[in-house]
Amino acid sequence: MTRIVIIGGGPGGYEAALVAAQLGAQVTMVEQDGPGGACVLTDCVPSKTLIATSVRKQALLDASSLGIHYSGGPDGDVGTAEVDLPLVNQRVKELAQAQSSDIATRVAAEGVEIVKAPGRLVDPQVVRAGDRTIRADVVLVATGATPRILKGSEPDGERILTWRQLYDLKELPEHLIVIGSGVTGAEFAGAYRSLGSEVTLVSSRDRMMPNEDADAAEVLEEVYRRRGMNLLARSRAKSVRRTTDGVVVTLEDGRTAEGSHALMTVGMVPNTAGLGLEEAGVQLDANGFVKVDKVSRTSAPGVYAAGDCTGVMMLASVAAMQGRIAVWHALGEAVQPLRLATVAANIFTDPEIASVGVSQRQIESGEIEANVVKLPLATNARAKMQGFHDGFVKLFCRPHTGIVLGGVIVAPRASELILAVSVAVQQRLTVDQLAHTFAVYPSLSGSITEAARRLMQPTAAAI
Repeated sequence: MTRIVIIGGGPGGYEAALVAAQLGAQVTMVEQDGPGGACVLTDCVPSKTLIATSVRKQALLDASSLGIHYSGGPDGDVGTAEVDLPLVNQRVKELAQAQSSDIATRVAAEGVEIVKAPGRLVDPQVVRAGDRTIRADVVLVATGATPRILKGSEPDGERILTWRQLYDLKELPEHLIVIGSGVTGAEFAGAYRSLGSEVTLVSSRDRMMPNEDADAAEVLEEVYRRRGMNLLARSRAKSVRRTTDGVVVTLEDGRTAEGSHALMTVGMVPNTAGLGLEEAGVQLDANGFVKVDKVSRTSAPGVYAAGDCTGVMMLASVAAMQGRIAVWHALGEAVQPLRLATVAANIFTDPEIASVGVSQRQIESGEIEANVVKLPLATNARAKMQGFHDGFVKLFCRPHTGIVLGGVIVAPRASELILAVSVAVQQRLTVDQLAHTFAVYPSLSGSITEAARRLMQPTAAAI
């Protein structure tokens, strides 16, 4: 029986543990915080729970366009929707713990041993877990990453915060300054603005989310400005200083921004220090990420790595797939190398932004030849019924064969809609096949088949 030890219990770790156990391996998962790791306990699950609450609040604010108005209160005042932040945060934490418990139950049912302790490599076949020494035939490192801290702007957990400290706040921030306009910054900025905070988003680049689809970022910026958010472009933060009752953010050009709280969303650093990796022969890159190949192997024999500690697309779904691939490969199963071109990703803003496959940037640079169609969501019948005006469906295909190369969807629950495009990319379907697939009418997904029908036309051309 193969003995597999997994260091880290996040998606890369527990999904690998499930596969390994089902294939008959003896599995030990070492996780110091709890099953699910930071993804479930402090990062992805809590943040998306908070965002779900903010989306409901925004729907109430937008309800008047559908003919819904608040009735007068007991004193004749117009009723309003108020946010009980302690209750919101309590629900966030309880849901995260419940998800962690569900994962623990699931992996235990498969016979996986869970050791709650920090883990480190002694050599490629020996793991130290707390006061235990565990020998292994295969080791999987899935230790994740931690919010990056700017020197001179260290979080204090009260006014200067990382996203892992938000859920201890007793009151909604009066004015939240979000430093960093990548995916995490955009998500939290939108959530707290919808919950009722004044929000300033500080971006060092020309636009929000510079690495995402430009059309999608433009739509979101328009929505955020309409909702009253202050967007500071080309404004790199130099330092954050706490005052008596708030914070002052100093920009590199000398300007300052004052608020009640500051949220630092300036990237992630891998949890690889102090794990004995380099001593065991595991190579790290200049930023401390574990170097892996397409089947999750490291440079040390028998040692694999998965998830955020590898820096390969920091997504829970990618971490889970890396972990599964590592186990399949280690146990001699047939395995396909990780294909990043088929990864579907979602940004949980409101509206959401989902994408898969090639990007508009690759097409415009000439790297990939493709035809493109973009349909505004405002023309979709179901969107009109529900009062959705912002967003679009964009589809890419090869000019001659019509094979679907990718797409971008900006819409409510785009994370659910993107699956159809993701399947098309994974299975190399053509726009003809997609166009001849029935979509419910009326539905937002109907815009996907409509985009495919437009790409069937010989006059469709790249934009």
